[in-house]
Amino acid sequence: MNETSPKRVIKKYPNRRLYDTNESKYVTLSDVRKLVLEETPFCVIDKKSGEDITRNILLQIIIEQEEGGEPMFSTDALQQMIGFYGNSARSMAGDFLRNSVHLFYEQQKQLQDQVTNAMQMNPVSSLFADAAKRNMDLWQKMQENFMKSGGLYSKEPKPEPEE
Repeated sequence: MNETSPKRVIKKYPNRRLYDTNESKYVTLSDVRKLVLEETPFCVIDKKSGEDITRNILLQIIIEQEEGGEPMFSTDALQQMIGFYGNSARSMAGDFLRNSVHLFYEQQKQLQDQVTNAMQMNPVSSLFADAAKRNMDLWQKMQENFMKSGGLYSKEPKPEPEE
């Protein structure tokens, strides 16, 4: 995220609604997720206490993402992460996860930028476009396998809802 531009302030009111002070309107968790994806710096402040609750809101977004579609975290990975709380290895595990996710994000962004730049240099070459697509597919499979091997990605079938 760009740390040089001022952070957008979102206030959370006691009625659990989020208010974007920059846009002067109420927003949803989906809107906040868009800010993350657009790399817009922001913070969420509890209107009543003045406390920064950005982490709590980000965790809510992760929960929503995990409940809809394919979850990224397997049950085993979540149980292992919970096991780190209260454990002497918690700090080391947190540092490792933070650094791993950052590295993964930077590599993915770099690859996407390279493919985009290459496509812009010669957009009429369908042969190159096909090769770039194959490379992107291979890269995504490699990333998926990396996440699976770390227990961070699972295609576990969702249980059927009981009637």
